[in-house]
Amino acid sequence: MAAPLNLWERPQAQETVLIAGWEQWADAGSISSGLPRYLIEQTDARKIGEIGPDGYYLFQIPGTHHLLRPVVKLDDGLVRSMSTPVNEFFYADRGGVGLLIFAGDEPHMNEDAYADAILDAAEQMGVRRVVSLGGVYGAMPYDKERSVSCSYSLAHMKDEMENYAVRFSNYEGGTTISTFLIHKAAQREMEAISLHGFVPAYDFGQSSFAAQGLRIENDFKAWYDIVRRINHMFGVGIDVSKLREQADELVASMEGQIDELVRDMPQLNVRTYLAEMSKEFVERPFMPLDDVWEEGLGDIFGDLED
Repeated sequence: MAAPLNLWERPQAQETVLIAGWEQWADAGSISSGLPRYLIEQTDARKIGEIGPDGYYLFQIPGTHHLLRPVVKLDDGLVRSMSTPVNEFFYADRGGVGLLIFAGDEPHMNEDAYADAILDAAEQMGVRRVVSLGGVYGAMPYDKERSVSCSYSLAHMKDEMENYAVRFSNYEGGTTISTFLIHKAAQREMEAISLHGFVPAYDFGQSSFAAQGLRIENDFKAWYDIVRRINHMFGVGIDVSKLREQADELVASMEGQIDELVRDMPQLNVRTYLAEMSKEFVERPFMPLDDVWEEGLGDIFGDLED
């Protein structure tokens, strides 16, 4: 039997929104697992509930050995710690907007009950819209704004979503937990969207080391681009200055790694590969008017200081 939802606090706000992410299959750049935890830290959100792990997770599948097993830490034979899946709700008040953040582990089974538990929490908290997060790897320029794919639960939402410089996918295949949640939300006539960021990963075809060495594990640039959209969608005012700095540092780090590859492995023709890829890439910049004004004023004051 699946574990029940447990909310020990139900704060109410004029408007409440839910941001949800998971340790999951579609977690490129740690968008789904890392970004919610970052938001919890940035907003000083407090834990207000959880979904227990019972009934959602397998201990093992024959042939996988330790793939699904909990991780134990022993100290001279004494069990010091044992990892278990966590599915937690956090809450922060953002100037009258209630920000509910869910951070969990993608279930192995009973996904209907699992999604229902999340949506039950959303209904009990009066959530207006659910935003679920995911990430996928792809060949795209590391220094450009990330492409963001969007799916949505109700047809009337499409016109609004077009304002956020997103792509509407025609994908067919295995689903992610975030898209599955959108499907379940549609059955309840709830507003829900998924935002999947595309994260740079390069395979030059001649060296597995090169491909792994240029796969971004924590794509702060994707985090930055998605949080900007969340800020404008809900007016929650999350500070993105640190993320912007981390995004700039990430681009610089990628440039350094590419310089090293060009020097050490010229046969990969890295520069040619990247140039061709950039030529075919169509950037969809998200530049709302207030961001343009802020950036322009920043440039003006910067010039005056100089």
